[in-house]
Amino acid sequence: MASIAHAAERKTLEVVLDAALKNLNGKDRDKNMLKLVNLVAKYNGSTWRPEAYENLRGVFENPNSKYHEYANYILDNTDPKLLKMALLNLGFEAGFCGFKEVAKNSEKYGVSIPWVILMDPTSACNLHCTGCWAAEYGHTKALSYEQLDSVITQGEALGIHAWVMTGGEPTTRKADIFKLAEKHNTSAFMLFTNGTLIDDQFAEDMLRVGNVVPSISVEGFADANDGRRGNGCFDKVMHAFDVLKAHKCLYGTSICYTSANYKTVTSDEFIKMLIGKGVTFSWYFHYMPVGNAASPDLLLNPEQREYMYHRIREIRGYDTGLPFFCIDFQNDGEFVHGCIAGGKYYCHINPNGDVEPCVFIHYSQANIKDKSLIECLQQPLFKAYQAGQPFNDNLLQPCPMLENPEKLRGIIEETHAPSTDMESPETVEHLTGKCDAYAKAWAPTAKKLWDEGHIRID
Repeated sequence: MASIAHAAERKTLEVVLDAALKNLNGKDRDKNMLKLVNLVAKYNGSTWRPEAYENLRGVFENPNSKYHEYANYILDNTDPKLLKMALLNLGFEAGFCGFKEVAKNSEKYGVSIPWVILMDPTSACNLHCTGCWAAEYGHTKALSYEQLDSVITQGEALGIHAWVMTGGEPTTRKADIFKLAEKHNTSAFMLFTNGTLIDDQFAEDMLRVGNVVPSISVEGFADANDGRRGNGCFDKVMHAFDVLKAHKCLYGTSICYTSANYKTVTSDEFIKMLIGKGVTFSWYFHYMPVGNAASPDLLLNPEQREYMYHRIREIRGYDTGLPFFCIDFQNDGEFVHGCIAGGKYYCHINPNGDVEPCVFIHYSQANIKDKSLIECLQQPLFKAYQAGQPFNDNLLQPCPMLENPEKLRGIIEETHAPSTDMESPETVEHLTGKCDAYAKAWAPTAKKLWDEGHIRID
């Protein structure tokens, strides 16, 4: 009965969205967008803070704001079906209904149910990028379509409707991914991809299914990008952007920042280039020294990381920066109450089926080939993770590996979780040993930023 009511509610919302999106062109666009924001507020309710809705309303009440320009660009250059599916699947199913469902099931099963799951369909990749953590998996593992389908089916039953495909290179399995997206058409799928295999057919498949969004990796201009990813890769990525833009697709970037490229990838010149290519958002990821061969040399020093902290906030500020939205996975820990891994809000399934707490933390005690998804989420490693979160009262030090390496050592020692690295298993002592000096150096700067940016209540 509940499923029938849910389907009816989704259908009603779909009809309303169709009408709203149809009337977004012309002089009344701002008025219609305000109606759409009010509709989102009605369905989403207290899931978001009240100021979130006020900020959204402010975008369409001030035609001179940068986010007004940003919103209009998206509306003018994105196929309406993709916008509707994003609102329905990521907004209604994952953000509203799913958020409530995972909370209910978390209480039922006595362990946190994640809001989003990252999965690696394959370890295979057509590139071999310097410093890539996924390269540690080798190139011989893959999850079958049936295994991926089973995990998503189990996840949807728990309320999970947001899925991220990583790798390896997920687009080497693009036929299976689009097949999954078409079958699970109430879920949203994001692909972290190198973009080199994106072509017209890929874009047409995106438009057909409506619920796949790629985030394409790029780490600078041609010299820097190709120095890490191989000659000609930058041009292939630019071509992928051009193809997606021509088809009015929705897409973003995934950028790993290091001590070598952090200023370039956040420069006005670089971001203007991305905007010109139709990119509307970017994930920024702090370099992680994962794997026996990973070098700590690319880790940022405190001054460089502080620069990133301020620069990302400047870029996405309401009165500063460019019409572009970005998220800094490390420095935005304060907005999600620290580390979100270990099943708190997300977890990772590698191409061997091991269910890991994080895409950067390669240890596990459960595999989807042997256990159900809920059993994997109930593994002692995840429970120990959740018992320790947040790992630091200063949420600018969120990670149990990078900023609090003693915490990860303690968790692995307590649970005896084995390494899942399929090429060269790395001990927790070796992994965290590369982060000890970094954590010690960052702590004073993190304290200064936290004290400056937050009201202290003693």
